[in-house]
Amino acid sequence: MTDGNIPGSFRDPSGFLFCRNSAIYRQINNSYRENYEHLMDSGLYECLVNKKLLIPHREADIDSPHPDEAYTIIKPDVIPFISYPYEWCFSQLKDSALVTLEIQKRSLQFGMSLKDSSAYNIQFQKNRPILIDTLSFEKYREGQPWIAYRQFCQHFLAPLALMTYCNVRLSRLLQVFIDGIPLDLAGSLLPFRTAMRPSLLSHIHLHARSQKYFADKMVNKNKITGAHKMSRLSLLGLIDNLESTVRRLRWKKRRGEWSEYYEDNSYSPDAFRHKKEITAVFIDEMKPGMVWDLGANVGTFSRIAGDRGIYTVSVDSDPSAVEKNYLECKKRGDTSVLPLWLDLTNPTPGLGWENRERMPLLERGPADMVIALALIHHLAISNNLPFGRIADFFGTMSRSLIIEFVPKSDFQVQRLLSFRSDIFPDYTQESFEREFSRHFIIRDHMAIRDSGRILYLMQRI
Repeated sequence: MTDGNIPGSFRDPSGFLFCRNSAIYRQINNSYRENYEHLMDSGLYECLVNKKLLIPHREADIDSPHPDEAYTIIKPDVIPFISYPYEWCFSQLKDSALVTLEIQKRSLQFGMSLKDSSAYNIQFQKNRPILIDTLSFEKYREGQPWIAYRQFCQHFLAPLALMTYCNVRLSRLLQVFIDGIPLDLAGSLLPFRTAMRPSLLSHIHLHARSQKYFADKMVNKNKITGAHKMSRLSLLGLIDNLESTVRRLRWKKRRGEWSEYYEDNSYSPDAFRHKKEITAVFIDEMKPGMVWDLGANVGTFSRIAGDRGIYTVSVDSDPSAVEKNYLECKKRGDTSVLPLWLDLTNPTPGLGWENRERMPLLERGPADMVIALALIHHLAISNNLPFGRIADFFGTMSRSLIIEFVPKSDFQVQRLLSFRSDIFPDYTQESFEREFSRHFIIRDHMAIRDSGRILYLMQRI
């Protein structure tokens, strides 16, 4: 990461993130001094950090990039990999929503309130959602409504409701609407029966109407009028109702395209064990600091790296597989595996102002190691990607590579070809090795017993 201001934090007048000597710092401006001091002196910071709800920081003695505005500079703990809400499965988004509400309730106990509830302020640390924006708090004023209520509904409640009642893939709307899914759009997409549920009627359907009604009204934001006052008790009631609404939302999982892959594949039990053994040997040989497991399915091979304490981003394009992966991580207490929902054939682009507020996938690398198992035939056969282009792609994102070559004779390849003509004369082991050798040194390769498949260990040139 190059020195300078980080593009994703420029909107907040209270401060900004910047990078210096590959370390991340946050400047707190003079305008936020009173709120920051209350956060630190009231005990709220200590409470949230102890509960692992807020990222810890220490104050840093370095020169400010904008000294005229600076009150102090802090150095927050590092998040190993930045992910975004449109890359999360249902339960990741739900857990993040509940953490946001818990933070708001605890803040009120210390005389503060969240001034924003952006899903982008949440990241996953040791596979638990945690708030990373120290500047999200403001002193609570008696009678003040929750200023971040609309944002919470757009960033969390609306996508969760759409995932529950319509289709889990509709959370991808968060990638289109970077400031949250508009409530009128969510209301129009949700089935009519959701308007019969008082909580969704209130927080989405009627909320959308009130937004439209007040859109053209003049509102003095600096004065709380009698019509807009909300007692502390009513505010706590609102938070409790949002919390119970979120908890009741459950995604009824359907059989995914590849989430049952390990129960329906061409591996014998012995071949599957051998594949895991080879993968473990290759990982131990390279000793990577961070692994990206691409096409990870439910994370079986991601956990080989994760169990070694290696931070592993576990990526799959099937939301059902990612959901299973995340729930298994929670069950096992995995702290080194981060499941994410990503399509490698259409990876996350740069988004927001100047396409720089949210980083594309490749800018969040390169990884020390990429694992690509049972993937090459899907990219080459299903998506018509030549080996050369696939090799170029992996060459930009990884320093080393464990990749599985699946021959054309394999059952899974034959199944893919049964739906189309075989227009892939270059789909051969020789062509595969030739193209990948342009970017990598082939350090080792081993045939998987009883399968015809080959695992390669490669190191970037």
